[in-house]
Amino acid sequence: MEKLVSLAKVLSDINRVKIIALMHREKEVCVCEICDTLELSQPLVSRHLKQMREADIVVSIKKGKWMLYKLTKNNMLDYILDNIEEKLHKLPKLVVCKR
Repeated sequence: MEKLVSLAKVLSDINRVKIIALMHREKEVCVCEICDTLELSQPLVSRHLKQMREADIVVSIKKGKWMLYKLTKNNMLDYILDNIEEKLHKLPKLVVCKR
């Protein structure tokens, strides 16, 4: 029950939902890609990612000097993402940082 409440809290913010959809589409993204693509500040994105990590929705992976983020396997989140798949095309094109 607590995992469901955590997921609901994460999904209650439109920016977090956009970040989740972006990760779902791109598989792995760095903070600068999220910031540039969604036009959000770095502190705000970092705060959202922290909440998402605490809810076990996102994991971070260190690749060289870059920290990348991707979605974890989460049956509840997978169910939701399957239902919003048709909306992914509405996200802006990824602004790629210089890795």
